[in-house]
Amino acid sequence: MKPLTIAAPLRRLSLALISAGVLAGALSACAPAVLGGAALGVTMVSDRRTSGTLIEDEGIELKGASRIRDALADRGHINVTSYNRQVLLTGEASSEADKQTAAQVASRVENVRCVINELGVMPNTTLGQRSSDSLITGRIKASFIDASDLSANAFKVVTERNVVYLMGRVTAREAERATQIARTAPGVQRVVRSLELISEEELARSQPAPRQGASAPR
Repeated sequence: MKPLTIAAPLRRLSLALISAGVLAGALSACAPAVLGGAALGVTMVSDRRTSGTLIEDEGIELKGASRIRDALADRGHINVTSYNRQVLLTGEASSEADKQTAAQVASRVENVRCVINELGVMPNTTLGQRSSDSLITGRIKASFIDASDLSANAFKVVTERNVVYLMGRVTAREAERATQIARTAPGVQRVVRSLELISEEELARSQPAPRQGASAPR
């Protein structure tokens, strides 16, 4: 067995935190879990959204989930995911009318730009299916972290009934690489991309500038 490097424990700790958050969100009909202040600060530093947009997205998810519950009560299992004010609805609605109602309610939440309605009209998924979906999401996020040519925090990964949805602000190269990784994850049936593409030049401009005055290694 190969000895662990210093980076390995840190990476495994990150994977554990991600998996815990994914599992909590997937198994609950409530709003997605929100990380604590320290973890949120780390996310803001590495996320490609502005801190204001990131906070807006969290507010959209909370308000959207709450208002949809108020409108539909217990008719369905609906997840609300927002990235850069673009809302993705996944899960199950009890009827086509409820599916459309959920989209209309989400679209009226403050700051929402558009709604992608991927709800299925069918009975709610089982706890076993949701557990399987959360496992797929965790595996894909772990693979993104391990990929040296990807920034894992540039993506949001959502899995519903073995279908993986990718959201984020990424280059075409990153989109293709992430799609390839997601498609090859065990259990994945299909990958749906809801990505905002940026150029390599835009990506370079968005990267933090190197610190001035840092001493060169000897």
